[in-house]
Amino acid sequence: MVYRDCLILITCFSFLIQLCLAAKTRYFKWEVEYMYWSPDCMEGAVMGINGQFPGPTIRAVAGDTIVVNLKNKLHTEGVVIHWHGIRQLGTPWVDGTASISQCAINPGETFVYRYKVDKAGTYFYHAHFGMQRSAGLYGSLIVEVGEGEKEPFHYDGEFSLLLSDWWHMSSHEQELAISSKPFRWIGEPQSLLINGRGQYNCSLAAHVTNTLTQCQFIGNEQCAPQILHVQPNQTYRLRVASTTALVSLNLQIGTHKMVMVEADGNYIQPVTVDDLDIYSGETYSVLIQTDQDPSKNYWISFSVRGREPKTPQALTILNYQTASASHLPLSPPPVSPLWDDYNHSKSFSNNILALMGSPKPPTSYNRRIILLMTQNTIDGFMKWAINNISLALPPTPYLGAIKYRLRNAFDQKSPPENFPEDYDVMKPATNTNSTYGNGIYMLKFMTTVDVILQNANALKENVSDIHPWHMHGHDFWVLGYGEGKFKDEDVKKFNLENPPLKNTAVVFPFGWTALRFVADNPGVWPFHCHIEPHFHMGMGVVFAEGVYRVKGIPNHALACGLTGRFLMSHRH
Repeated sequence: MVYRDCLILITCFSFLIQLCLAAKTRYFKWEVEYMYWSPDCMEGAVMGINGQFPGPTIRAVAGDTIVVNLKNKLHTEGVVIHWHGIRQLGTPWVDGTASISQCAINPGETFVYRYKVDKAGTYFYHAHFGMQRSAGLYGSLIVEVGEGEKEPFHYDGEFSLLLSDWWHMSSHEQELAISSKPFRWIGEPQSLLINGRGQYNCSLAAHVTNTLTQCQFIGNEQCAPQILHVQPNQTYRLRVASTTALVSLNLQIGTHKMVMVEADGNYIQPVTVDDLDIYSGETYSVLIQTDQDPSKNYWISFSVRGREPKTPQALTILNYQTASASHLPLSPPPVSPLWDDYNHSKSFSNNILALMGSPKPPTSYNRRIILLMTQNTIDGFMKWAINNISLALPPTPYLGAIKYRLRNAFDQKSPPENFPEDYDVMKPATNTNSTYGNGIYMLKFMTTVDVILQNANALKENVSDIHPWHMHGHDFWVLGYGEGKFKDEDVKKFNLENPPLKNTAVVFPFGWTALRFVADNPGVWPFHCHIEPHFHMGMGVVFAEGVYRVKGIPNHALACGLTGRFLMSHRH
């Protein structure tokens, strides 16, 4: 008996040692600065990392620790980086959200982001300060399964496609435009980029579409497409992530079907699709079979969805290596569904379900918060508001203010948890006036929270936008979508059997989306529309939970505002 117990202990100890040995700490030294670049063949200023645009790809294994030593070489502005989809369990101060989890990193200063990637999946990182994501500060973050683990699907090779939209107007001018009185809209993007590459003044498909002029590339141009080289009769995984500032996109691969297998770092039931809608902040993995004519090449296209398209498709090529990569497809690129075919989009979203064996949501909630999204005016400035409050972040990070009980740092009154019963979401508001606010929702630790995202008519009649909402620090279950105003009886439509776990969910025009999550991650977490101008104009809220449990916050993360003064006065 003693021998058997000792053997069990030795086996368990050996397993723990193997786990520790398998996990690695991966170090990166980054410098953020502006540089001249030609993302779409037109030169302009981009925000890059170590002279690269997009920034370097991080590849890690689940369980690894990432350490990024980030130096701000921007001469006149601060910077932070958010690790989109990483929950930051135990490290909320490196979530990378200025005024929420940390102070902005000042010019010339260095900040160390150290965190654990606990779950395999497709993620990315991006700036989370001002309009810096529009300036190009983003990159891919891929987490592979841990040693000895297997994914529930097989593939022979993989590619990463990081999607973005691009304006020739600088991010500073964009910020000025949307903050002006009268309001100046920045317009639709000039180009769509795949891995930072697009074409503004020419088209890869001009020979079959008779539009623009034919692109002529040697291959070393900054805007030349990255071609995907494949072998026939193989299975490839495409990791697709959208860091767009404004547009929603639709992916198609000429004559190839796609099997969706992952959404926002969570496995889903495999579903075969001809095209894929992806909203800002979302990530997907799809599998493709290279089972088409190996003597041909095929278009990979991304088209605008949810907005009247005024931006050309983004194109690259799926090259069967049995054919020359220089041979462009002889057929036109795939035609995407109509931009306003919302039935197609809703059907697509409703077909995303959790893989069997995935965690199920609690069957009931402790608290329900209904968030009404409206377009408003404040003193003549156009803003977005949630329950008639437009979020204006304070100079003191919430995490430090709550941790050190600095009650003057932000409004201690909780924002409204609902909107007036008589509000008609199908019509413009009779009173468009709103107010600024920085109050937050304090959630009881380990409780279950339902959030109903309620879309509405904007300022102009018969206009309601798509809004993809992203939650920091959590995955949530998407319980369902609906039309018009949410009603109590709509809970009967909720999917409690196999709802997908995601960190970003779309709200369709004039509709609602229902989410459920458990407040189990101590910290302060923004929840906001991932459209860059919308969040900058106030479209977001902040959740706080279990902050008293947070340990080990480095002082330099909070050395600004009232927390900076507090820490200075309490130095030993």
